[in-house]
Amino acid sequence: MTNDELMWLFKWFHSQCDGDWEHGKGVKIGTLSNPGWFIKIDISETELEHEEFKEQFIERSEHDWVFCEKQNNLFVGDCGPFNLPEVIQIFRNWVESEK
Repeated sequence: MTNDELMWLFKWFHSQCDGDWEHGKGVKIGTLSNPGWFIKIDISETELEHEEFKEQFIERSEHDWVFCEKQNNLFVGDCGPFNLPEVIQIFRNWVESEK
């Protein structure tokens, strides 16, 4: 993950912190068994809560894939072992397109 993408995610997270949001919401990143990564970003009480997100599925190979969707009040991204920066970029593009 490049510093730019990671730093952007840090800044987005911090911008949502209002003394309440960060206590029950936030960002979760973990690993999948196939192998790969997941990221779940709670968008409750953010500018994205009521915005549409078009599901994205990109499959280049067995280990080079991305699947992103909005599930209720979560942005959910699953991806291959080297695609986590791409998922964060998809989220970033969505955030920036809604401003």
